[in-house]
Amino acid sequence: MYVIGTAGHVDHGKSTLIKALTGIDPDRLEEEKRREMTIDLGFAWLKLPGGREISIIDVPGHERFIKNMLAGVGGIDAALLVIAADEGIMPQTQEHLDILKLLQIERGLVALTKCDMVDQEWLELMTEEVREGLKNGPPGLVNAPILPVSARTGQGLPELLAALDKVLDDVPVRSDLGRPRLPIDRVFSVSGFGTVVTGTLIDGKLSVGQEIEIQPGNLRSRIRGIQMHKTKAETALPGNRVAVNLSGLEVGELRRGMVLTVPGWLDATDRLDLRVDMLQNSPVELGQNTRWDLFMGSAEAVAGITTLDKPKLTPGESGLVQARLSEPLAVAKGDRFILRLPSPSQTIAGGVVIDPHPRRHKRFQEEILQNLKTLEKGAPAEIILQKLNTAPRLPRDVRAVAEETKMELKAAQEALAGLVKQRSVLLLSDDATTKEQALKAGEAVVLAPSQAVISETAWQELKERAIGLVKQFHGQFPLKRGMNRDELKSRLGIASAKTYNFMVTRLLSENGLVETTSAGNAALALPGFEVKFNPAQQKQADNLLAAFRQSPFTPPNVTDLGTDPNIVAALTDSGDLKRVGDGAYFLGETYDFMLKAVLEKLDQQGQIALAEVRDMFNASRKPVQSFLEYLDEQKITRRVGDARVKFR
Repeated sequence: MYVIGTAGHVDHGKSTLIKALTGIDPDRLEEEKRREMTIDLGFAWLKLPGGREISIIDVPGHERFIKNMLAGVGGIDAALLVIAADEGIMPQTQEHLDILKLLQIERGLVALTKCDMVDQEWLELMTEEVREGLKNGPPGLVNAPILPVSARTGQGLPELLAALDKVLDDVPVRSDLGRPRLPIDRVFSVSGFGTVVTGTLIDGKLSVGQEIEIQPGNLRSRIRGIQMHKTKAETALPGNRVAVNLSGLEVGELRRGMVLTVPGWLDATDRLDLRVDMLQNSPVELGQNTRWDLFMGSAEAVAGITTLDKPKLTPGESGLVQARLSEPLAVAKGDRFILRLPSPSQTIAGGVVIDPHPRRHKRFQEEILQNLKTLEKGAPAEIILQKLNTAPRLPRDVRAVAEETKMELKAAQEALAGLVKQRSVLLLSDDATTKEQALKAGEAVVLAPSQAVISETAWQELKERAIGLVKQFHGQFPLKRGMNRDELKSRLGIASAKTYNFMVTRLLSENGLVETTSAGNAALALPGFEVKFNPAQQKQADNLLAAFRQSPFTPPNVTDLGTDPNIVAALTDSGDLKRVGDGAYFLGETYDFMLKAVLEKLDQQGQIALAEVRDMFNASRKPVQSFLEYLDEQKITRRVGDARVKFR
């Protein structure tokens, strides 16, 4: 799923074009319909010719509603810049281009609307003018396709959809960092369902039933339902436009600018360290103790500025600043923002969050500036955690993590130790608990290059998969105690047997699974699972065991008894029966008795013949032969001529 955002001057036909493409009128407010002008964000969706589903956010073009535009444009994958062929680039077109550039929206195309209102010569002239105007815009739009279209006649609409499809070929799939964030851009109530919020999901997935947190405010809730494009879903992945039905919260408790996320990781902040990039055409400088309107995600606040590395920032300059916010915002490192003049309203700069929870800094301190520049490039722990939370989310050793992140081994070891201490990363080894407790206590622990690690998010996902596979196995084979270790390893796709065994050990310690052993065979099962025969199956099992007890050393053939093979397998799995060959079984207790007697005889005389064993138990030749051949296969005995001796 991808999200497209419109951009462009007022009355250039953005909403009309979206309605022509999708059949959905994005203008949902009565005032918008009355004034025939978009005031707030509108939403639509469609399926492109290549099969991709896309969401479309339609933004207001009037300068008075630029704040509403900024609430929706931050999470888009590509821009659809709309320019009317009869007017060309206008002031709001240029400001929208500046905003796209500052937010680093690098992909998009241009729809030259109302082409039916101009002749071909004018259209060609306007195309050249637009191409020239894009030269200072976002790099991805400099050579973007410019397509003449008419929403009224339908001219160029198929070509526009095909071009959108092609633009999205180069858009990477949103990575799942395991930390879902939904910047809320709408809050409303639906009769019979309650409170609903919408937004563009980033950084992780959401699922029905999941506990969530709203920041700022520390509000807790649970997801009652999820919709995407008015279709119910159990899970929403990053990059989707999502509507979330919340339980236990009223509409009045929520507002645009809040962020829906998972509990415990995203705290609101009223102070930010930022990298600010001034627009070349900014009408003002960014000076010490100045105040500006800051927009980030769907939120806004007034930001008081402290310049840290320069006395002031002039148009076109870049610098480090600390912002003091008029109210707390829920933001993360790497989030991008826009700065605007309060009055007259105009975009002057943008940039990126370096530290969302800084201390108060003194200006022009070299140590502080160096620390900020290092953090700006990405702290090792953040880089590693992102890598561990990127598919495939499987365990890897410390050396592999260092290689994949192009990091020095020592730096990776130190960063991973810190992540283990805060429980963002878990260890998989026979001494994992000891090491984790030592790190939590503040002790110095050096993680070996071969130490297997996995992020907490990936572990929970892997644990859930393992439990799900075992649960599925129980459903398919209710008369088996559980799944063989090797079968689960294969289904999980974990190559290293050593790492897999450590993983199972951790699963068992967390009571995700239990392991039972019977007749020397281990099986993984869900806690509390028991093999249970129904009355008819129990009767067959009782009859079979009774028949074996009547003649334990010359047992009947299970095929002749007509017992369900699944019941025979269950009795074998439980140890009540012992299979010694194709169709050859003994009672488990009988097999143990015979084995002990044969081994004692071998200790006494060194060897034993088949006939002696037959006579020892007053048995027939055939079951004894199967018994002895089984002992040979298990390397308990070996055949020498007509006799058996101990294997070693």
